[in-house]
Amino acid sequence: MAKTEPRTLPGFMELLPNEQILFDQMKQAIEESYRTFGFLPIDTPIIELADVLLAKTGGETAKQIYKFEKGDTNLALRFDLTVPLAKYVAKNYGNLSFPFRRYQIGKVYRGERMQKGRFREFYQCDIDIIGDENLDVINDAELPSVIYTIFKELGFNDFTIRLNNRKLLNGLFQEIGQKDLAVEILRIIDKIDKIGKDAVIEELEKIGVDKTQIEKIITFIQIDGTNDDKLLKLENLNFENETFKLGLQELKEVVKNMRLFGIPENNFNVDLTIARGLDYYTGTVYETFLNDYRELGSVCSGGRYENLAENYTDKKLPGVGVSIGLTRLFFK
Repeated sequence: MAKTEPRTLPGFMELLPNEQILFDQMKQAIEESYRTFGFLPIDTPIIELADVLLAKTGGETAKQIYKFEKGDTNLALRFDLTVPLAKYVAKNYGNLSFPFRRYQIGKVYRGERMQKGRFREFYQCDIDIIGDENLDVINDAELPSVIYTIFKELGFNDFTIRLNNRKLLNGLFQEIGQKDLAVEILRIIDKIDKIGKDAVIEELEKIGVDKTQIEKIITFIQIDGTNDDKLLKLENLNFENETFKLGLQELKEVVKNMRLFGIPENNFNVDLTIARGLDYYTGTVYETFLNDYRELGSVCSGGRYENLAENYTDKKLPGVGVSIGLTRLFFK
């Protein structure tokens, strides 16, 4: 009888025992740090009902999701740990204490194009803080301080937490008359590190943004200088847009509190190109890069979301979270 070749699907991880021991040690160190900072463990299913998991998903992410049928039931593999968290909190609202501080470490699945540092099955290590009706912006500064502490404990010293606020970008789009294309423009801007400025300009033209508007967008996201320089330049734009002004106020507050939490200036940077591709982010957004391995992309990212649970409940459950890409970090 012919033998079947023993092979593993591309993008799915298998380790030899010595590698698995090192991987587990890194995972355990992250978990212990999360517990030290007061986060509580939960676990959610890898397989969810497709209509529940995909209630608030679009763009490139929707194309990458693994979906299948079992009988008459449409199912999907979780593509992150944040959307299942929203379902979990809405479902268990009456049994939770708020603000709810949770961590979860588990596998997620995305049918991404294979490249260095990108897998189709990979571990995420998430922390989130969920509020009941309100959640103070100081929490947006606390999570980077947790990440800073963990990266230092893991032996990574040369890394940068890059942050922005989506309200700034949405305010800009309103100012230039492109509110209706805001989501698409955000997704394109978010790819600037991967595809470059010229390709971003080309994609913006394809969706109908005119050259004058594109020039304003590019000039805006390329504002440079120190963190304080950038904040001052943003203030000096004198935009009257309320969304923009709220975003600038929040960003200033986050930067101030990150300093109070003890994050050194050389480990964080206001970066107006950071947008995050997922639809549910509404305010602060972060991406963390190892400066010696920039080709890996972000190894830790996240942000603030005000309305993630709105598809599951009428209760307002704002949150902020970050996720360490453990598999990407391990294979740096």
